[in-house]
Amino acid sequence: MECKDKNCPTHGALKTRGAVFEGVVVSTKPKNTAVVRRDYHRKVPKYDRLEKRKSRLSVHIPQCMSVKVGDKLVFMECRKISKTKNHVVIQNKSETK
Repeated sequence: MECKDKNCPTHGALKTRGAVFEGVVVSTKPKNTAVVRRDYHRKVPKYDRLEKRKSRLSVHIPQCMSVKVGDKLVFMECRKISKTKNHVVIQNKSETK
């Protein structure tokens, strides 16, 4: 499949920067977008323990990638693409298996 998406990090002109994250796809209903849930731990200094936390991010899906609910994604920060999207998918870990 030929990728004509200008917001593709490999075939287009979109530059990535900053942190690399991993998460699981929760929804793919918005066009060219995946809602990804990222689980992480945060230290509570008072009790010297860790607490589980989660966040949901909107991530841009380039045309050359296929993503479905339940897939594990590797995504990275980029410039703002829309009001809520400032991350882009780099790799679909579920496809490589």
